[in-house]
Amino acid sequence: MGHFSSMFNGLARSLSIKKPKNSNGKSYGKEAAEEMAREAKKKELILKSSGCVNADGSNNLASVFSKRGEKGVNQDCAIVWEGFGCEEDMIFCGIFDGHGPWGHYVAKQVRNSMPSSLLCHWQKTLAEATLLDPELDFEGSDKNLSRFDIWKQSYLKTCASVDQELEHHRKIDSYNSGSTALTIVRQGEVIYVSNVGDSRAVLATISDEGSLVAIQLTLDFKPNLPQEKERIIECNGRVFCLKDEPGVHRVWQPDAETPGLAMSRAFGDYCIKDYGLVSVPEVTQRHISPKDHFIILASDGIWDVISNQEAIEVVSATAERPKAAKRLVEQAVRAWKKKRRGFAMDDMSAVCLFLHSSSSSSSLSEHVHHVMTFK
Repeated sequence: MGHFSSMFNGLARSLSIKKPKNSNGKSYGKEAAEEMAREAKKKELILKSSGCVNADGSNNLASVFSKRGEKGVNQDCAIVWEGFGCEEDMIFCGIFDGHGPWGHYVAKQVRNSMPSSLLCHWQKTLAEATLLDPELDFEGSDKNLSRFDIWKQSYLKTCASVDQELEHHRKIDSYNSGSTALTIVRQGEVIYVSNVGDSRAVLATISDEGSLVAIQLTLDFKPNLPQEKERIIECNGRVFCLKDEPGVHRVWQPDAETPGLAMSRAFGDYCIKDYGLVSVPEVTQRHISPKDHFIILASDGIWDVISNQEAIEVVSATAERPKAAKRLVEQAVRAWKKKRRGFAMDDMSAVCLFLHSSSSSSSLSEHVHHVMTFK
C-alpha cells in the first residue's frame, strides 16, 4: 500500500458511498466501514460461523470451527473477513471468548463491532499521521515501522472505543460479564496481532533443520503474570487461587469474593475495571516468510489440553484444509476427556489461517509430513 488514502478513498468510490452533507468525519467513517462490512457479507467474504473462506485468486484460506462445551450456551465466536476493507491483500481474523451470564452476548458484540471500528480508526490514524508529517514515506526504509505504529495506535483506539460502547450498551449487561478478543490482520506479507485476554495465536513454520515447529505469537494474559499482577495489586485488586483450584489464579475485588476472573485483560467486566482489569491490547507484528505455513487462533479451552506443537501437527496432518479447524477442535475434545475427566468441558473454537496457496505449499506439506512420520 503506497499512499495512506489508497484504502478508504478507493473503497468509498468502489462502494458509491457519498458523504452526507451534514455528517461529521467520525460518523461518516463509521458508516463507510459498516457499509463495507455489509458489501463483504453479500459477497460471502465474511464468515461468522463454522466453515471456510477462500476467495478466488487469494493466497489466504481460513478454516473456522466452534464447539459448545458442557457449561451451557457456547460463549465463543469467531470471524473471518477476506478482502478486509475491500483490500485484496488483506484479511481479518478473530476469536472471541465470552464469560459470565451475558458472556455470549458480549463476545458477539465485540466481534461485530471490532472490524468496522478498526477500519474507521485506521483511516483516521493514517490521515493524522500524514497531516503531522506530509513527507511520511510508506515506501521508504522505515515503512514497516510506520505501518506498525499506525496499526498499533489504531488497535489501541479501537479497543478503548469498543469497551466504552459496550459499557453504555442498553441491551447488554456487561457489569459481571466480558469477553477476550484475539485478532490478526494480514496485509501483504506482514501480519499484525492484537490480543486482549487468554486466547492464543500460534504460528507453524519450518525450522532450519526442516521440521515443523510452533512459535507462540501471543502471551496468555493470566493474573499471575508479574506485570499483570503488579498492575492489579496497585489498583487494590487481589490475585489468588481458590483451594479447590490450585494453580488457577483469579482476579478479585478488594473486599468481596467476586468476580474471580481467570484472565487479566478483557472487554466488559466493569465490576473489576477499577481494580486492575484492562482492555488494552498487546499489538505485535511479524513478517511472513516462505517457511511460515499457517497460524492457529484458538480459545483457551483448546490450549488447556493441547500443546502448541500438538496443535500444529494436527492441522498440518489434515489433508483437506477447510476441515483443519474442525479436526483440531475434535482432537482437543478427545484430549479433554482423557486429561480433565470429571471437569465440565470448556467451549472450544479455532481459526486456522493458511498463509500460502495450496499449490505453492504442496511440496512443503509433503516434506513436513515426511519429517513428522519418520523423525
